[in-house]
Parts: sequence; C-alpha cells; structure tokens
Amino acid sequence: MFPYIPATDDDIKYMLEKIGFSSVEDLFTDIPEDLKLKDGLKLDPAKSQLEVEAIVSRLANRNIDASKMPIFLGAGVYDHYIPAVVNHISSRAEFYTAYTPYQPEISQGTLQAIFEYQSMICELTDMDVANASLYDGASALAEAALMAVSVKKRPQVMASSLINPESLTILRTYLESQNIDLVLIPMDQGLTDADYIRDNISEQTAAVIIQSPNFIGYIEDLTQIEEYTHENASLLVMSVDPISLGILKTPGQLGADIAVGEGQSLGNPMNFGGPHLGFMACKNQFIRKMPGRIIGQTEDKEGRRGFVSTLQTREQHIRREKATSNICSNQALNALAASVYLATLGKKGIKEVAEQSWHKAHYAMREITKSGHYSIVYDRPFFKEFPIKSNIDADKIEKSLLESGIIGGYKLKNSLPNLTNAILYCVTEKRSRQEIDRLVTVLEGLR
Repeated sequence: MFPYIPATDDDIKYMLEKIGFSSVEDLFTDIPEDLKLKDGLKLDPAKSQLEVEAIVSRLANRNIDASKMPIFLGAGVYDHYIPAVVNHISSRAEFYTAYTPYQPEISQGTLQAIFEYQSMICELTDMDVANASLYDGASALAEAALMAVSVKKRPQVMASSLINPESLTILRTYLESQNIDLVLIPMDQGLTDADYIRDNISEQTAAVIIQSPNFIGYIEDLTQIEEYTHENASLLVMSVDPISLGILKTPGQLGADIAVGEGQSLGNPMNFGGPHLGFMACKNQFIRKMPGRIIGQTEDKEGRRGFVSTLQTREQHIRREKATSNICSNQALNALAASVYLATLGKKGIKEVAEQSWHKAHYAMREITKSGHYSIVYDRPFFKEFPIKSNIDADKIEKSLLESGIIGGYKLKNSLPNLTNAILYCVTEKRSRQEIDRLVTVLEGLR
C-alpha cells in the first residue's frame, strides 16, 4: 500500500471482513468494468525537486498573462497596480496563518485588521456598517438578495440584466434553492430599463439590484430607479466597482440600502480568477440581517482599546434557525490586502487611480473609433470599460491581438448574443499611452 495511508494491511483486512468484502476492489462493483483503469496510471518515474521545478516552470510559461503583455481584458477582474507594501504586509506569518478569529479574545491583531477594513469600506461606499468580507463579488450580491428578502419578507427580487453574467448565474442559483422569484430587468440602450421597473415592481418585490458601472461599462442613472424602488418600500441593492468610487457618487449618496462589489481591484492580484473577496455594506437598520461577522471596537476594564466579534449571524455561532447565512469564510487575507492597499493610497490615491483609469479609457475609445471603422456600441457615460463594435469577427480580432503580444478585450457574444462582434475593452491606470496606441495600430491593420 501507499506509505501515506496509515491503515496497515491487517487493518484493511479487518475492516473488509467486518463489512463482508474480500478485497478493496469489491467496494467498487457499481462502476462498469469498461470505465475502470486496468493497467495503472503510467506515471513517469520519480524525479528530483530540481527536475520537477523545471517541468512546472515550463508548463507555467505556456500561460499568457498580464506580466508578459499588456491586457485590455476586464469584465469583472482588473489589472490595477499593487504597491509592493501590500504583499509585504499580507505575507507576514502572523497574518497569513491566522485564518479566522475563532478565539477573538486572543486574536486582537486580526480583529483590528478586520475592523480597519470594515471602516474603510464604509468610508468608500458612504454606508453605515460593513461586514468582514465575503467569498467574492458574486456571492456578496447573492447574499444581499437573501438579506433583502429576509428584511422585507417578500418572495421576489428584481435584478438588472446588465449585472455581471457570472454573478447573475450565482444569484439565480441562490434564489432558486430558496423558492424566490427572480425578475430580470431588460436593457434599454446600454442601461437598465427604469420604465420596466416602474411598470413591474410590486408588493412582492423585496429588492431591486443594479450594477453600476454595469457589465458593459456604462454608468447607470439611479435617479428614477431609486425613486421607483423606495416608493414601493423595496430595498435598493447596488453592486459597484470600488475604484470607481474615487470619482463617482457613492451608493450612500445614491440612496442604496445595501452596497456590494468585488474587492479584487483593491490590492489583490488577478490570480487567473481568484481567490478574491466580496465586500458588503448597508444602512444601520439592517445590521442584524447582514451575513458573516462584524468586528467592533471597545475598551477593556482598564480602559485600553480592544476589538471584539460584535455580531456573528452564521449558524456556527447562533441557533441554526436564526442564522442569516451559512457563509463561512471572510477571506481574511484578501481583506487584509485590501486594507493595506486602501491605507497606502488614501483618498487622494484612490481618486488618482480612478481618474487615470477614466482618462486613459476615454483616450483609448476616441483613438479606436477615430477612423470610423470601429464604433462604440452606445454613446453613454462610462468609467474604465467600453464596448466597441465593428464588422470584423470578434474571434479574429482576439487572435490577431494575441499574435501581436496584446491580451484583448472580452467578447460580448459570450454573454450577450445580440452583440455578436462587440468587444468590451478595459483600460486601467497601468496601461501606457504607447500600449494603447499599439492596440489601436493592430486594430486598424485588421480592416
């Protein structure tokens, strides 16, 4: 047997006899014979560490990633600059080994880091209270929907069809399992159709969920949507890009009741899709319906500053029937990275990142469309992403850009079939004028 399996041959024989089998293979009689491996895995002989490192490096070098070429792909995960101090602090052993504060009274450092994270998310979103982060932006969105249903005791949620498609899929999965009706709000010229909300919202609607900037990059006008939502006594849930809040109105200023989003942009690498973190903030009156944990600041009996787990509304901490959610991890290390990032940049830094992303994205859009061979899908305000259409096949464009050493945008036909040859381009503060001009040159060479 294998040396890492603690059971001896005698142990295995004894267990098999107890359950009436003569061999381990008898345990797998339900598997058809033609599916069973008959002649072993045919693995190569064991190799030294040096040889394995060379093999793994060779395989890793086959990846096409943002460290090797400029990237104009966004669609939910973004290539923002991460100061070196973020990795330095979050790589300290006292942080990356302290997975979660199960014994909060002796986890003061971890609790303080989470408290600071919550405080900065509240400042960023202009909301009253934030929790200690969630798995990712998609699960934060779905948890916000369940939270709204719990608050309003209504069985329906309305959500914009311009929410990130992956988030919509997860939202649908969450709601279906709870027998909650999901109504998708259609698009109207690149924005969520406010008139549809006005005509279809009802006393059954617990919440209206809007993403801004939306999935195709446009900044939503929340004026009428907020009015229709609150006139119906429903909750307004906003999913936002945290970087955009450096220059755009915050969820709090726009009248949102719950704000959520993907926190990857805040000092977390793209990591080929994860792990990331989801942030959630809300108004004070909904704090007891918020999932996860909330860390509070207090004083001990000697007057010293201290931190405590103030509210923990998950089933591991309170009676199951009273739990708001069974979500377990608060992505503590990712939240720490976000805290260090926000503290390092400060208000002026976040604003500068947002402004540079905005200006560079608009420069790229103007240069791409200057010749008239490419055009923006809808002429509406956008932040750092914008959809470009042409009569050239999107697959051809993507291939040509890769061959020229550029990671192109997101092909919208993957999510919005009516936009067949449209590509969503993203430009962050990391992209230089030279890189943008090179993108434009390659695109012009395709016509």
